Amino acid sequence: MGWLFYTDRRVKSYADEKAEIARLCTYQSDIRKTVLVKACKVGSTWYAALRLTNLDGSPVEDATYVTDEDGSITFGAVFLTRYDEGCWGYKDMEESAGPVGSRAPASLLALLSELNDPDSYAHAWRQRCRDWAAIPDYEEGDKIKLAAPVALSDGSTCQIVTATHYRRGGQKRRCYRIEETGGLVRLSKASLAGSELLSSAKGDASPVLAEFFSGRGSDDGPS
Repeated sequence: MGWLFYTDRRVKSYADEKAEIARLCTYQSDIRKTVLVKACKVGSTWYAALRLTNLDGSPVEDATYVTDEDGSITFGAVFLTRYDEGCWGYKDMEESAGPVGSRAPASLLALLSELNDPDSYAHAWRQRCRDWAAIPDYEEGDKIKLAAPVALSDGSTCQIVTATHYRRGGQKRRCYRIEETGGLVRLSKASLAGSELLSSAKGDASPVLAEFFSGRGSDDGPS
């Protein structure tokens, strides 16, 4: 399916988008209906969990999904969105169709029904979402070893960096200090996949905290 844009410009805000996603996810035919269970926006993409039930109360039978105990199935959907000259538009895809957008949070994935086919597009999509969610969110001062050297614009590479920040327009922006040169670099979240924490800013804060976070704390009281 291609993109659909609303030329009446009725969608102008986050609240408008959320309401429209809810409307798009709510449908009823003569025999079935879908309702929105949860919707989350990550960047410009909306991720949704939709529950499908039969109106007569009979269990929903589907080749992709395992029917839940209440007879329903809950599946994931992805809505790519963007504004074009003030007009909001979307492109939607169900998870079993192999969507590229794969940053749905774990809380939404937990709502989805189990899958019958472990080799399905939906299984691969969910795993990509989990892999993305597993990328660490490092704190200021954390020393990190990237899974592989990252090529920089000057032709050099970096692999060991420390999380820090710089200021622009009065706002703090995350960047990383390169171990070898002391220079600063911006890194995408994707480049942190598989990275390793070499030392924690929390653990380095004081000897007491270092002992606590290392798990070697003693049960003995102060001497």
